[in-house]
Amino acid sequence: MAELNQEPSMEEILASIKRVIAEDGRVAARPARGSRPAEAPPPEDDVLELSDPIGEPAMPLVSEDAAAASRQSLAALSALRERNEAAPMPAGGDGPLEALVREMLKPMLKEWLDAHLPEIVEQLVAREVARITGKSF
Repeated sequence: MAELNQEPSMEEILASIKRVIAEDGRVAARPARGSRPAEAPPPEDDVLELSDPIGEPAMPLVSEDAAAASRQSLAALSALRERNEAAPMPAGGDGPLEALVREMLKPMLKEWLDAHLPEIVEQLVAREVARITGKSF
């Protein structure tokens, strides 16, 4: 009874799958009773084999600038990962994942701040000047 509650092992699952595939192959290979064996369909020539190299696409999916930026980010991530693997994890500080995320976010945050911070500061200053002077902006 205890054996029913145990999950099958990976080997048992694989053996079961192989057995079902083998049985399906035998059933498909056997012609039905009273029928003539059908002719085998011609092999398809347009099947893409995984070992076949595919040509360069006519138009790349990303621009060279985006590809270069991605390579640079991945290189920085790789360097950071190597640095974090060499350094011991601080007792009360961030773990390696948090440090990786923080380092990855820095360039994105800088880009966003460069694009939006001047406008935000200008609006806040205008509001404060309006509040102090009593004029609406």
